[in-house]
Order: sequence, then C-alpha cells, then structure tokens
Amino acid sequence: MDFGAAIFFTDYSIGPAALGRALEERGFESLWAPEHSHIPLSRRSPFPQGGELPKKYYDVMDPFVTLAAAAAATTRLRVATGICLVVQRDPIQTAKTVASLDQVSGGRFLFGIGAGWNAEEMADHGTDFKTRFEVMRERVEAMKAIWTKSKPEYGGRFVSFPPMMTWPKPVQKPHPPVIVGGAFPHGARRALAFGDGWVPHARRPAYGDVLNLLPQFRAMAAEAGREPGTVPITVFGVAEDADLIARYRDAGVARAVFNLAPAGPDEVLPALDRCAKLFTR
Repeated sequence: MDFGAAIFFTDYSIGPAALGRALEERGFESLWAPEHSHIPLSRRSPFPQGGELPKKYYDVMDPFVTLAAAAAATTRLRVATGICLVVQRDPIQTAKTVASLDQVSGGRFLFGIGAGWNAEEMADHGTDFKTRFEVMRERVEAMKAIWTKSKPEYGGRFVSFPPMMTWPKPVQKPHPPVIVGGAFPHGARRALAFGDGWVPHARRPAYGDVLNLLPQFRAMAAEAGREPGTVPITVFGVAEDADLIARYRDAGVARAVFNLAPAGPDEVLPALDRCAKLFTR
C-alpha cells in the first residue's frame, strides 16, 4: 500500500516545493491538492462534512500551479489533484493542462476528479447541478480523446468539437490515471464506468466504514466487467491509527492519504513525521 498526503495550499500554509521535498524524504508516494475556484457568499449548499465551511475552502490555491511547483522540487513524488472539479473547467484547456503537468513531472501526475458539491459555485461556471455527472462523464471522455488521438473530435450533449490538433500528449500512456472521487454506490459506479481508480473518503458521514464497502465495490467491478486491480482504491482522510492502516492494507486498499492542516512548517512537518512512523511500521 502506498501513502499520500493532501493539503489545501494557501498563502499561509507550507509551500508546495518545501512540502514536496519533505514528503519525498519521508517515503510518501504522492501529494494531493484540492480545488475550489471560489465560494459564493450565498452558502446555500451545505458542507458535506457538516458544520461551518472551513476557511481553507475560500483560500485554496490553484492545484495545477502548486503541483507543478512540487513536481519541479522532487524526482519521485507523484503529484495529484484531490480532486479537480472538472465540471467547472473547460475540457480542451484542462486536457492541455493535465498533459503539460504530466510532461513537466516526467509522468508523475494522477488526475483525481469529481463533480463537486457546491451548486452555486458550479452555476457560476455555467454548469447545472442536476446535470453535473453527465457533464463530468462527457468532459472526461473528451479529454481522453484529446490525450490519445492525433486529430481528436467529440460530439456530446454538453461537449462538442470538430477534429483538432493539440499537443503535448501525456507521458503516461494512454493517459494519466483518472481517479474518480464520490460516495458509494454512485461514485463507485462512475469510477468503474470511466475511471482508473476510486477515491472514497474515510470521514464522510454518508459512507460509514469504508472497509465495509470494499466487498460490494469488488462485486460491482465484476458485474461491470472490470478486474478489481484495474480500479485501485485510494482512501482519503485516513486517521493516524496504525491498526486501521493495517486493516486498509489487508483489505487491498492501494493508497491511504492523510489530510494535513493548511499550516506552516512548524505544524506540518511534525505531522508528517507521525504519519511516516505509522506506515513505516
């Protein structure tokens, strides 16, 4: 099992280059950066984890910029969006951004994606909350065409373009892994339908214990004609609990990701040391 760390990079957190180097030195496999373009002040959409929306959601930096900085400062660490809100991004431009980051990182990019939960935020980008999952599927399909074909084209309800030429293509073939976030069972079904992995969250109330879902997920994979090994599971929000981590490993989880506070080095680096001790055991 591999181990990663996720953080909301802000102008008051540890920087991506420093964190990337610290993660690599401690044996972490990946660094995950989320995104929100903005938070509408209406705040009608409830925060999925309950309570008030943390300040970091208003303050988070663009993940592709921060991950590029982390990639430039490291040689082995994988860099990942956790998650990229593809329903709020133009697919042609996003496909180029993904391919460019995969190039400059030497093929170390993981494309974690999701549809998001903030209806007002996506509405400001022209996406209807009710159609967000269909929009996500079409944008992923369109990006895969761009990454894998010399003269891609796509015709869908929400995404449509005639034959074009666009480079670079990603280093990873056929493209960087598309790792789909979302709740069980619907998010899991989307991961099986067009993803290369599934990201459940260990701390979302709707999930219950993620470990209890894994047999059902593997049964769904078999029904969908997917070998479970082709859709690895990344668990987000893992607690600092050695016994729980061992249970994830024994259950076949491919990657466990710890959440870091958007704080400075004095707080973040000791947290990394604690997590590294857990997984090196």
